[in-house]
Amino acid sequence: MEFLTVFLIALGLAADCFVVALGGSISRRNLTFFQIGRVSLSFGVFQGLMPVIGWLAGLTVVNLVADYDHWVALALLGFVGGKMVWGSRRSEGGQSEDADITRGWLLLTLSIATSIDALAVGLTFAFVKVNILLAGLTIGIVAFVGTAIGFLLGKKAHHLIGKRAEIIGGLILIGIGVKIVLEHVL
Repeated sequence: MEFLTVFLIALGLAADCFVVALGGSISRRNLTFFQIGRVSLSFGVFQGLMPVIGWLAGLTVVNLVADYDHWVALALLGFVGGKMVWGSRRSEGGQSEDADITRGWLLLTLSIATSIDALAVGLTFAFVKVNILLAGLTIGIVAFVGTAIGFLLGKKAHHLIGKRAEIIGGLILIGIGVKIVLEHVL
């Protein structure tokens, strides 16, 4: 498989990371470089490792994961997005500390949710000739950069959106989950 093909796959996989970062960051004020780096690194590592894990699993896991991976992604993103929307109703000034996607369980949950498609891609890599280490590294780097760009754009959007930012961010996450399911169902 050519590098250009792997790079295009990486861009497609990084789209979810970008949108999650965009949605999450518009709901957060005062994001630090460290927080942005932590999420970008987490998303990049999960995106880079999941294709390798999928590739290693090969045929044995295809039937187990393919039937419901989109529902798992919807459940995880819906949970996090719903928590952000609910938190915005309880929080002062439209920002809830409970909905901090830059650390803890929310970061882990989002890292897994955004990388489920990468696991499926890795499963398909098992059937084609591909340098899996180069593919995983490429996917991870593109996800890292896409996440950082999403955060930077989201920080700017926060000033335009104001108090409704956390609701919008949560709805974006829920929308990504619905989009994933629709892509698999339709």
